[in-house]
Amino acid sequence: MINIPNLIFALVMGFLMSASITLATTFVRIGAVENFFWLWLEVWLVAYPVAIVCILAYRPLATKITAAVLEKLKN
Repeated sequence: MINIPNLIFALVMGFLMSASITLATTFVRIGAVENFFWLWLEVWLVAYPVAIVCILAYRPLATKITAAVLEKLKN
């Protein structure tokens, strides 16, 4: 179930991660061209909603995997 804190977390984390990753990959792909910002923005506008959906979908699984790994490390 999506609650407000999880949604806000997904929005913030999705923004930070998608902005960082698309900025880096766009720069590596095309370099410092004159219209870099607009090209990056075009890519980011696709990546941001995808990131939000992925965070909301994968967070429960990632939490379970993290707990299992930590339990193994404790033993």
